[in-house]
Amino acid sequence: AGVFLAKPFICYTPEDYELVTSVNTLGFFGITQRVVAQLLAQGGGGHIVNITTTLVEHAHSGVPSALTALTKGGLAAVTKSLAIEYAREGIRVNAISPGVIDTPMHAGVDAAAAYAGMHPQRRVGAIADVVHGALYLETAPFVTGEILHVDGGQSAGH
Repeated sequence: AGVFLAKPFICYTPEDYELVTSVNTLGFFGITQRVVAQLLAQGGGGHIVNITTTLVEHAHSGVPSALTALTKGGLAAVTKSLAIEYAREGIRVNAISPGVIDTPMHAGVDAAAAYAGMHPQRRVGAIADVVHGALYLETAPFVTGEILHVDGGQSAGH
C-alpha cells in the first residue's frame, strides 16, 4: 500500500502528514512486526519485500514529494536494518523501488503521457515489471538488504 501527495513542502497539512504516514509507515510497521514474529515462531526463514520509490534517491524537480521521501525513505532504511537484524534467523528483507508504474494511483492522469519522460526507457512501468522484480527477489536466496530499482533506468541518471 502507498499514498502519494505531490505538493510543495510548505503546502502539506497535518491531515496530509497523518494520511501519508499512517499508510506508508504505520501500515508497514503493524504488518511487518506480526510477520517477523510469526516467521520466528515457525523456526525462522522467510522473505519480506517492501515497496519504496525511486523518488527517495532521485527527487524530481517537477514532482514535489517530501512526505513520500520521508516515509518511503524510512522504508528503504528499515529494509536494510531488518535484513541485518534477522539474517541469522534466515529471514531475508528486501525492497522494490519502482519508478512511475501505471496503477490506479494515477487515476485521471494519462501516466504514459505525463511521466514517461522521467525514465530513460521513455515509458512508464507496468505492474508486471514490479511483479518480475518481486519474483526475482523471492528466488534469490543470497540476496537480502537489497533495494531493487524497477524504474526503467531512472535511478541510474538522465
